Amino acid sequence: MIEPIARLRFELQEIRPTVWRRVDIPLSSTLLAVHDIIQVCFAWRDAHLFEFRIGDKIYGEPSPNDAAFGQKVYQAKSLRLGTLIDRGAERFVYAYDFGDNWLLDIVVEQVRDGAADTDYPAFVDGARRAPPEDVGGVSGFTDFLDVVQDPNHEDHADLVGWYGGHFDPGTFDAARIRGILGMLANRRRGPLMSHRHRRRGKAPLKFDLLRVRASQPTPRRRPHR
Repeated sequence: MIEPIARLRFELQEIRPTVWRRVDIPLSSTLLAVHDIIQVCFAWRDAHLFEFRIGDKIYGEPSPNDAAFGQKVYQAKSLRLGTLIDRGAERFVYAYDFGDNWLLDIVVEQVRDGAADTDYPAFVDGARRAPPEDVGGVSGFTDFLDVVQDPNHEDHADLVGWYGGHFDPGTFDAARIRGILGMLANRRRGPLMSHRHRRRGKAPLKFDLLRVRASQPTPRRRPHR
């Protein structure tokens, strides 16, 4: 089915060389869905709070504690990407894990009709491996890279063990991103698939994003240096 899509580029701030991803996303997607896509693209586990900073407004998951910080948080699940773009948004910021404080610049590169033979969201391309969850922000990631790339460092074995194996910053698993986003795309087609399966007497396929996240490597608590 042909549907309007936006090509978004996600780029981590303050990390050099740049860590980035590019994804085609339906305009009908909510910001909460964009959050899920970012989590998949950067191999994070949705273990922390997040927010989108768009102009003078913040979108995320509102909490009763927001008033204590003097801010109003709007529901990310209530704003669709197409509405945001119609309002003139071309660039905005995604923040994740207010401890590590990861900030991503999001750029709307293109809006067009999607291909009839492609299900969306669809991964396009990207570069470099994202920082692991709970690594300690930009400075912690810098230290992490220094240690895991130096087999003679006294903390090398501890940090490789914490991460769960070899960490190559120059590569990332694009096939895995495509596979998980493909499952997300299939889930979007769920109502139509369910209707067809009911007519054929078959059970519909189900996709559980939480189970996919649980299958990702889980770093243990990072050892103190």
